[in-house]
Amino acid sequence: MATHVITGAGSGIGAAVARRLHARGDELVLHARDAGRGKELAAQFPGARTLVGDLADPDRLSWAFSHQSMPERVDSLLHIAGVVDLGPVGDLTPKTWHHQLNVNLIAPAELTRHLLPQLRVCQGHVVFVNSGAGLAAHAEWSAYAASKHGLKALADSLRHEEHANGVRVTSVYPGRTASPMQAKVHQQEGKEYDASKWIDPESVATAILTAIDLPRDAEINDLTVRPGR
Repeated sequence: MATHVITGAGSGIGAAVARRLHARGDELVLHARDAGRGKELAAQFPGARTLVGDLADPDRLSWAFSHQSMPERVDSLLHIAGVVDLGPVGDLTPKTWHHQLNVNLIAPAELTRHLLPQLRVCQGHVVFVNSGAGLAAHAEWSAYAASKHGLKALADSLRHEEHANGVRVTSVYPGRTASPMQAKVHQQEGKEYDASKWIDPESVATAILTAIDLPRDAEINDLTVRPGR
């Protein structure tokens, strides 16, 4: 039975992936920012374990993990959590930059560092759910796009470093997906949000499961998922 560590399982793409893996009987270790959120996730996914630590404060993740039992087996580490705050470069403060870089880039690197020994033993899979903004940056998306461009670099470097250890690394670049984050983006853009116009999180979940279920003779490095409507 495979064990999957998932960030962002509370909503959107992360929740869709967690539901699919839970339904087929796999073991889940769900990241939560605090103990209260951890209890909510455990209730939502009976039998799942939780791993608590604030991604917005990656400097303290080591301390948080030292007070918990880390999973002994990790077949896949799925980085799906993310935050976004739009604005022109001339208006963005260091606080806004730090928040997005911490959650979207530095915390995934730190969580990966802590779980690499287990991933190597299992010849596991690391999936970084990136964004179309990780491939092209547009006006008012600078901080978010920078964090996602950095995430691409992290994934590419990790892939080269861990290939000999049998660890597979995939970056997934979804276009706009119907989720609470997308609703927030539309609010920041001053636009009306219509979820029916965007990718269903279940479709992105299908792409992610395709990558992790691929036979060992192959590896999906980069997977772009665009709106089909």
